[in-house]
Amino acid sequence: AKSLGLVRKPANFICSISDERGDELKYAGMPISEVFSEDIGVGGVLSLLWFRRQLPAYCTKFIDMILMVCADHGPAVSGAHNTIVAARAGKDLVSSLASGLLTIGPRFGGALDGAAAIFTEASDSGVDADQFAKNMRKANKLIMGIGHRIKSVSNPDKRVEIIKKYALEHFTDNTILKFALAVEEVTTKKRANLILNVDGCIAVCFVDMMRSCGAFTVDEVNDLVASGCLNGLFVLGRSIGLIGHHLDQNRLKQPLYRHPWDDISYLDGNDM
Repeated sequence: AKSLGLVRKPANFICSISDERGDELKYAGMPISEVFSEDIGVGGVLSLLWFRRQLPAYCTKFIDMILMVCADHGPAVSGAHNTIVAARAGKDLVSSLASGLLTIGPRFGGALDGAAAIFTEASDSGVDADQFAKNMRKANKLIMGIGHRIKSVSNPDKRVEIIKKYALEHFTDNTILKFALAVEEVTTKKRANLILNVDGCIAVCFVDMMRSCGAFTVDEVNDLVASGCLNGLFVLGRSIGLIGHHLDQNRLKQPLYRHPWDDISYLDGNDM
């Protein structure tokens, strides 16, 4: 186009999700006035900006639910701990938030993409749950989305129950979820805490939702999972709680944090 004289210079950026030009802001082509007149909510806005399409109401409600159940899980987890320490060191809100967010990864909150990929691939392959668990054990690989430090069969995670119940009642297909639950039956026979955790439950349910709602092709679903959108849901939701912890520490006027010596094992060269 440049060589033909159709454009003066190539664009530095390409954007397909929002446009602030004209009379009013648009999200994926929807004027901001319609966003409010149609009352699409935060889940609807997310569907426009992340997926470039307006999803059915039951899907956007599910997105809202995910953000709500992921918002916080107390002060003891990695992200909240870091945020609190940073806030008590006098850091600003953005710095405290970033400190907490940077702990998100495979061991804390960042297992959604991996769980979605693992369970989806296994379910699509036709392998049964027992053989899948054996294959993972033989390969010495953890099943992302399975296991919890505190919750177990006898002490179930209410967040998982809420997400699972909504998916089973509202989605037309729950193939990946049912496969994950079958895997849970296998893993909990080994240890009671090897349950389908909230990361895994959200991941498999979201894949089922995208595949069954009619808004995406299978390839589009796979591309979205590969791009990190599921971990993005956790990051977005947990940011609510991390900001809350920063504000809470400032409200309580908490002093600089210093870890107690009696909770640290000091090793010298002779101990190694």
